[in-house]
Amino acid sequence: MNSGVPMLERDPAWRLRSSPSIGDILRWRAEHEPDRLAYTFLENGDEASRSLTYASLDRRARVLAAYLLEQGGAGERALLLYPPGLEFLVALFGCLYAGVIAVPLYPPKLNRRDPRCLDVSLDSSARFALTTSTVLAGCDRAMRHSPGLASLRWIAPEELPADAPPERIRERVDPDSLAYLQYTSGSTRTPKGVMVSHANLLANIHDIHRGFGHPYGSVPVSWLPHFHDMGLVYGLLAPLALGFRCYFMPPAAFLQKPLRWLQVMSRLGGTHSGGPNFGYELCAQRVTPEQKDGLDLSRWAVAFNGAEPVRRETLQKFAEAFANCGFSAGALCPAYGLAEATLKVTTGPPGHDPAYFAASASELGRGRVAGASEEGADAKDLMGCGGPLPGTEILIVHPDTLVPCGGDEVGEIWVDSPSVAQGYWNRPEESALVFRASPWAGGGLAHFLRTGDLGFLRDGELFITGRIKDLIIIRGRNHYPHDIELTVQNSHPSLRVDAGAAFSVEVDGEERLVVVQEIDRHRHGDAEDAAALIRTAIAEEHEIAPYAVVLVRQNAVPKTSSGKIQRSACARAFGEGSLPVVCEWREWRESAAADTDAATVVMPRSREDIEDFLLQKLARVLSIVPDEVDISQPFNAFGLDSLGTLTLVGDIENWLGHPVSPTLFWNYPTISDLAAHLAEASPERMAAGDGRG
Repeated sequence: MNSGVPMLERDPAWRLRSSPSIGDILRWRAEHEPDRLAYTFLENGDEASRSLTYASLDRRARVLAAYLLEQGGAGERALLLYPPGLEFLVALFGCLYAGVIAVPLYPPKLNRRDPRCLDVSLDSSARFALTTSTVLAGCDRAMRHSPGLASLRWIAPEELPADAPPERIRERVDPDSLAYLQYTSGSTRTPKGVMVSHANLLANIHDIHRGFGHPYGSVPVSWLPHFHDMGLVYGLLAPLALGFRCYFMPPAAFLQKPLRWLQVMSRLGGTHSGGPNFGYELCAQRVTPEQKDGLDLSRWAVAFNGAEPVRRETLQKFAEAFANCGFSAGALCPAYGLAEATLKVTTGPPGHDPAYFAASASELGRGRVAGASEEGADAKDLMGCGGPLPGTEILIVHPDTLVPCGGDEVGEIWVDSPSVAQGYWNRPEESALVFRASPWAGGGLAHFLRTGDLGFLRDGELFITGRIKDLIIIRGRNHYPHDIELTVQNSHPSLRVDAGAAFSVEVDGEERLVVVQEIDRHRHGDAEDAAALIRTAIAEEHEIAPYAVVLVRQNAVPKTSSGKIQRSACARAFGEGSLPVVCEWREWRESAAADTDAATVVMPRSREDIEDFLLQKLARVLSIVPDEVDISQPFNAFGLDSLGTLTLVGDIENWLGHPVSPTLFWNYPTISDLAAHLAEASPERMAAGDGRG
């Protein structure tokens, strides 16, 4: 049987040019390379747990496709509600084979309402919900909190008969038909489904390959979420399209211990991997000199950085921190992309130091591009994100007049490429405005994507300067201020409706959330309680922890004459300290200085020891004074977000010397409860997240 390897050695992308869909590529590989491993899932980020060959993935996907077609699923939508793992890939390709439009998501929350899952289900008019048998066993609990999910047809594909005859899949897929919906956050809590076609997907993977280069023998590694565009397209689908075995781990494994990512890259000789800026920052901050011993990162050829602002300081810190491990600064590749363009728009070329430009911050504020002295107070370092490859066109356009900008002007980034998606699901008017824009005097060519991002081109390099719509990007996830403001105003009855502003500020090189909210003039006595509830609500609904919560006097939040919130003016007032503050909570930064990632294993001797340990670590993670921590209060009352939870899990694992499940924080929701459990439970129970022994 022809393995295809000689052609792969010459050009890993050759199947992309002759296939109508990613499913067609899998079928070809299953026929010609059946026993080659396609995916290996690293359950805890340390060692391989399970793998799929091309043939086994194809077989299981066909069984699912047969069932979906039998249920009349062609053309319908299916929510893919999966934790990280191989099962998600089976469900995705089963949908692709059956012509069912996949909607990647995460599993619904079992113990509280899940508005995003509900909103996506309604917006997509999904008919099916595909998930694991474990998640399915708990879906009754999820439906009690989110009853709208009960109308879905719930399916666990691994429970389908293994000997079911696989469906004969359509031999030819229309490249312009939809492959999946990639949901983004919405500006009024209603998410929008980006319609990605088969042709869009393959075009973007081909563009990624041309930008990064993937020679024969490449070893891609991913810890990115499979329901985000970067984790889905580059983390999982590009390796299959290019014919490389993909290694991937749960995001939680990395967030608990960033060292795990680097250990996998070292052990496997990883060549292509990356993530948002904060991932590199975590590694530079939390991997100790002792933990670097034995790491070999010399084969890491492409370390892409995207999904949030790329910071020069972070890249320098990471390159310097791991230079003695063989890591080359030339591997760092800043990137720019968005779901509306499937993923990639531009990337910096590997093998070259990333380009940067010291711009005048004051001139940028006026929409002008001018250089500044690097040491000057007015300098703002901007990272270049590469330039467009042939087939992709970028325009910089005045967002109001729609006139193309001059070379020394900042404007909105417009993109035209085969990767630009088909529009937003069931939103024809918004799709026309965003996906089929035409510059003034543009000859009627209405085919550009308006990204909503601001930037400029300099020597062919794209530089990002900001965003038009106040989008907040924290740890690679997009958050719309409208959504956060709605959560805030609903968290306490003393807070005024439509009288708050959510925006981001830069703190220690990281984008952080600030909320400013008016409080009723007659209820200033409720301010401290309201501020605490705001932190809890934001952590629960948006899984981020605010840097500051500021309650101000009535009518103090800046608004336009028509009543719209002026977030930028509010952010300036916050920075200047000119807001009429009633109550302010802000992180206590000093406690964040302690280094807790050294693997010092100290077995606890009593419940009191554990309580003290958890109190100190929680205070450090939240950057608050330890005296503010009440050990009888639930963790979410402190505004603990998902990253904070996983950081605590990593600290506990280091202290105890064995794995601990993050689910313990749900089963034992206070320091007091968790300490009592940890003082009695066996290592096996803690690793399994055993809630009741």
